[in-house]
Amino acid sequence: MATFLYRIGRLAFRRRHFVALIWVALLTLAGVGAASAPPAGNTSFSIPGTEAQKAFDLLEQRFPGMSADGATARVVFKAPSGEKMTDTLNKQAVEKTVKALGTGSEVVSVADPYAGHAVSKNGQIAYASVKYKVSGMELKDSSKDALKQAAQHARDAGLTVEIGGDALSATPETGSSEVIGIAIAAVVLVITFGSLLAAGFPLLTAIVGVGIGVSTITALASALDLGSTTSTLASMIGLAVGIDYALFIVSRYRAELAEGREREEAAGRAVGTAGSAVVFAGLTVVIALVGLSVVNIPMLTKMGVAAAGTVAIAVLIALTMIPALLGFAGRKIKPAGQKSKLLGGGRTPKKPGRPNMGTRWASFVVRRPVAVLLLGVIGLGAAAVPAASLELGLPDDGSQPTSTTQRRAYDLLSEGFGPGFNGPLMVVVDAKDSHDPKAAFNKVGDEIKGLKDVVTVTPAVANKAGDTATITVVPGSKPSSKTTEDLVHTIRDKGADIAKATDSKLLVTGSTAMNIDVSQKLNDALLPYLALVVGLAFLLLIVVFRSVLVPLKAALGFLLSVMAALGAVVAVFQWGWLSGLMGVEETGPVMSMMPIFMVGVVFGLAMDYEVFLVTRMREAFVHGEKPTQAVVTGFRHGARVVTAAAVIMIAVFSGFIGSTESMVKMIGFGLAIAVFFDAFIVRMAIVPAVLALLGKRAWWLPKWLDRVLPNVDVEGEGLRSEAERAGVGPDGEKELVRA
Repeated sequence: MATFLYRIGRLAFRRRHFVALIWVALLTLAGVGAASAPPAGNTSFSIPGTEAQKAFDLLEQRFPGMSADGATARVVFKAPSGEKMTDTLNKQAVEKTVKALGTGSEVVSVADPYAGHAVSKNGQIAYASVKYKVSGMELKDSSKDALKQAAQHARDAGLTVEIGGDALSATPETGSSEVIGIAIAAVVLVITFGSLLAAGFPLLTAIVGVGIGVSTITALASALDLGSTTSTLASMIGLAVGIDYALFIVSRYRAELAEGREREEAAGRAVGTAGSAVVFAGLTVVIALVGLSVVNIPMLTKMGVAAAGTVAIAVLIALTMIPALLGFAGRKIKPAGQKSKLLGGGRTPKKPGRPNMGTRWASFVVRRPVAVLLLGVIGLGAAAVPAASLELGLPDDGSQPTSTTQRRAYDLLSEGFGPGFNGPLMVVVDAKDSHDPKAAFNKVGDEIKGLKDVVTVTPAVANKAGDTATITVVPGSKPSSKTTEDLVHTIRDKGADIAKATDSKLLVTGSTAMNIDVSQKLNDALLPYLALVVGLAFLLLIVVFRSVLVPLKAALGFLLSVMAALGAVVAVFQWGWLSGLMGVEETGPVMSMMPIFMVGVVFGLAMDYEVFLVTRMREAFVHGEKPTQAVVTGFRHGARVVTAAAVIMIAVFSGFIGSTESMVKMIGFGLAIAVFFDAFIVRMAIVPAVLALLGKRAWWLPKWLDRVLPNVDVEGEGLRSEAERAGVGPDGEKELVRA
């Protein structure tokens, strides 16, 4: 591996014009494709295998044109103080609004509040329901604008009007904090390299990689039904790893220059050694992201695969474009220990024999490994305590900020009709095999009326064939409550008994039931997914480190990181600690997608630091150093760069905390805090402490396994003989051509 990448690095250094032209062409091609691609609506949403989805599919067959999973909007009206919605002028304003609501091309139906008895008992609040042909994610902007304009008619008449439902689903905005994150990354790079030019390379290549990835996603969005969140995740992950991967190669290049090597040779060695770590670190991230497909949620699968593709592009750019740019820069890139003239020039003076911070820290840890290990584990354990109170759910309008019209509509409906009115359940009765379908429909309605926490049960509405009906059930509790979840399960349990008695089938669906099913599906998939990702990465790390205990330690450290990060997410987003600082206006259950998503992404990123840091230790050990000295050597060469990489990742992820979308905000915070825990506590403290305690046993590998495993030579042992054969200049080029 190291020898192959060494040759690629030297070739890219010499053929830099050709390499740069290829990447510019790819970026241009992706950009043209994105610009010329048909505009894609937001992605459709389906959850195969869930009861709620089966009910939607059945309704599509039995109620043609019903658009059971289409978007809905509830336009909620409130009369001024001292007036009622039944007053003549108020009624006229509502009727005018209802008429305007029904004019859209995507509108299926509009329910008049007076004809549908949708006026509260005190007469203060009323609502009109609007049904659309397509889901909220696919609804055109023109339909959303028409909805808002229709509501304005009633506002002009003096009514309070708010709009709820999923019809106003909007593309998330990340805000200016994302730019701040990139700016912080730039500052860290300048401090790390002491050179504006060297600092600019990782930023440039990361932006090119993300540009190619996101443009490709945009170009394929219509054909592959990709949504806006897909590109957001791809840019988040791609930007972070793109900067880090380039950072490691540029750092190794400067270190090779400091040892007196020629620039082409230094580029080859940098790609051969640090590039090997980049390849395997990238593979762990790709495995983690692609592994999200085991959950069998199409939206999550697309997000993972798209982000994995962007990571793969980041790896390829780091291996080829970085050495090409180093070739263009020439002597403007100084060896490690020197600064560019723009930042003071000359060689940084060092005190004779004074070790750097990484060396001093590692020496401290290997002298007191037990104390450092205990302190790190106890600290992460304390941070993980809130995770024991983790409550999972999917957001509804009740979790929106109070400044949004969706949240205000939610509160008005709760005030006028009760909290459960915001999350009605739709019970679908399939009586196709029943000898008396009407009796089956009535029996279902009667059974549900007697259940606890049921406020209203509407009469069954049958299809034209009379073999299928829908019944609306309004719970007494809010949609995200445990009580409503228990009611859904109770109705389904009752359905099994009713099916036997009436030869019919009962399915519960609706947005509330769908959220419950998705949460359950994600919970059930978490352990299999964890086993798959950790198992594959464990095998990969055995090959990289030729050790059993080092990969095991890496996996256990990751579990500590992710549990501590989940605890922090619970503390902020569920308990409300520091919620004001994070811009969290409403606390509530943690999104069901968060644990499995965090496991996937954080594991990949955690293995990045493991590979980058420990390969330096492995390299020193292979070259004859004692185990504890190898730990110190690894920190002397890698601690500064790993620290910079972690700060950059934290800055980039923190930028997404400013998003208006709660899911993106939570993911940004979760990943940022997880990287902090993993890089600065696990990799910088626990890892060297464990390796110091294990000594030579850390690198133990059974002889039979040593014979079976391929030798990928990540530490670059084979580069010595390769350098002797290739030399520098034309002879090296001939060797590369033959290879």
